[in-house]
Amino acid sequence: MKYPKLLDILINYFKKLPGIGEKSAERLAIATLELNEEEIKEFSEALTNAKKNLKRCQICGHLTDKETCDICEDNSRNKNIICVIEDYKSIFSFEKSGTFSGTYHVLNGLISPVDDIGPEDINISSLIKRINNLDNPEIILALKPTIEGEATTLYIKKILENKPVTISRLSYGIPIGAEIDYLDNVTLEKALEDRKKISE
Repeated sequence: MKYPKLLDILINYFKKLPGIGEKSAERLAIATLELNEEEIKEFSEALTNAKKNLKRCQICGHLTDKETCDICEDNSRNKNIICVIEDYKSIFSFEKSGTFSGTYHVLNGLISPVDDIGPEDINISSLIKRINNLDNPEIILALKPTIEGEATTLYIKKILENKPVTISRLSYGIPIGAEIDYLDNVTLEKALEDRKKISE
């Protein structure tokens, strides 16, 4: 179908979002056009402010508009338990389940020799620093069960093998190749409860 040029541009931007196909992008674009001028202005400002002011927490790597995120600042969280994840999107899934009371560490990627991504290219060094400042911590590896996830798991296990740290991983009830941020709350809760110790 031939769209007016400006509408086509808007549709193409919505199509850049994950999970948004042609039809969904068209509906979103038209719905956006139906917003009034004030709503359009607020929407635009919200996008600009989010892009400009959201940054990585200096402790765990989660998204925040401050130096440290609300989770790291929360004294009721168990700082001795760190759930290691690939990206910050997974944190939202864990938090929605409401069952995890520890903290997180965002790697911002996984080791992938095929893609020329090594340990130095992801956020592992700051994880080691955090562990060194804790007393007998537990690390929960919540990485997807892929070749990259396994490579990262093995690397972290190896560099921590002489440290007083317990390493566990999520239960294999998680489907092979599944993305953590797409899992339902019950599956995540069960995976946390049934996590397997892989090192002490």
